[in-house]
Parts: sequence; structure tokens; C-alpha cells
Amino acid sequence: MKKIYSTLFALIVVMSSANAQDNIAIFLDGQNMDYSSGSAAFTMVAPSAGLFDVTFEVHNNAANTQSWRITRSKISVPNGWTDGLCWGHSTDPFGGSCYSSTQMNANPWTSPGGAAVQFNLLPNEFGEMKPDFNPADGVSGTAHYRYYITSSSGTSFLDSVDVIIDYVASVKPVVKDPVNVVILPNPASDYINVSLTGIDNMSFKMVDALGNLVLKDQVYGSKKINTSEFRSGVYFITFEGSGSRPFVKKVIIRH
Repeated sequence: MKKIYSTLFALIVVMSSANAQDNIAIFLDGQNMDYSSGSAAFTMVAPSAGLFDVTFEVHNNAANTQSWRITRSKISVPNGWTDGLCWGHSTDPFGGSCYSSTQMNANPWTSPGGAAVQFNLLPNEFGEMKPDFNPADGVSGTAHYRYYITSSSGTSFLDSVDVIIDYVASVKPVVKDPVNVVILPNPASDYINVSLTGIDNMSFKMVDALGNLVLKDQVYGSKKINTSEFRSGVYFITFEGSGSRPFVKKVIIRH
């Protein structure tokens, strides 16, 4: 080969052997092959050397309404690797409730219950489960995660899908200047202004204190964000950019 690829990801989705249910189907987003427990494996090559995610559709094929939670179990994960998760109804414009690696620090970890984050799936509806993965710099190896479809009480595992990530570590791109983000004013009321230094542009997502996604966008140099309709409280903004590790800034909104 003329090129030596600096980074190799292989994402293998295989099914666990426990408790497959006829009334649950797990599809890769936009496809119609069932990858729930006991089905054939799905494989893909991850699109980049940085943070990436994969979306599954979790279908309710039962005759009655269901309310599920997600339990993530880290079967075997190299030191320093991080992961997150979003889980919500397919019609949720914000992608459901999202949880960072800091919030998911237990193993196993189950998404919270309660009216603020749980939702109903009518017969033939589906939820979207989107785990994300971020291998640590210089730490190669294989990570094995399992995602259970869990009862609303959080006590019963109904179905599951396994995710195995193979990663060959390499030197990632180096950013010459330090990357920094300044957010003013903070605390804020009607708006915040986000300014970048050391990088041209970054993508970001903003969540509230419960992990609910409220905004997802990109900033080029600087960006003014209208916060007049946001509820008063604490918000967290995760920034991601080429050659830079993701990092989080806290913003306080007061009206």
C-alpha cells in the first residue's frame, strides 16, 4: 500500500446470548436487519480517529406501550477510554437525553428513571440509542461494551446488543497553538458569546444539568447564542475540534 494509515478502528457489533425478546428489534439506524440478541453480527469501520458514535433503532413490536431504560456494561475497556450515550424517542428533535462519560462513571450504569427523562413507546414506535466512543491517546487495544434494553424499573434486562471496538493507537494530529474557548458573559441572561483561539472552528453540544440536549451547532471563530428562552440553571457545553481532545465548559443562565 502506498499509504500507511495512522489509525485503524474496527467496530464490531455482535449480539449477546441473553434474553432475546420477540417484541424488541434492534436495527442500525436506517436499516431493517435485526441485530438484537442471537442475530448475526454487524461490522463497520469507524469513520475517523477521534470521537465517533453509532445509532441504533430500538423498536417496540409488542401490542402494548413500553417504557425502557438503557444499561451500559463495560465488559473489558482499556484504561483512559471514555464513552457517552444518548437515548430518546425517535421523534425527539433534541436526540433525547444525553449522558457524558462523567455521568456514566458507574459500571454497570443505567439511564435515570423518572418523568423528566423517561418516555413511552407505543406499538410499532422506536427509540434511538446512540453510544459514542473516544479511545485514549496512545492506548491501543480492544474494548467490549454491552447495552441492555432494560425495564422501566431498571431491574430486568429484556434484550441487548454488544459493541466491540478494536483500536490501533498512533500519533494524532498536533495543534500548534493552545486551543481555548472563552464564553462571555457568564453568568448570562439573554445571550452568550463564544470565542475560539488556537483553532478555526469547533462543533459543540449544550446540555442542561439533567443531561438533556438543548443545542447542537458549530462555531467559526466566534458565535453569539440567544439564551433568552433557556430556563435559569447550569448548562454544560462540550466542544470538539480537529486535533483537539473534547472538553467541557460550564455556563450559568440567570433571568
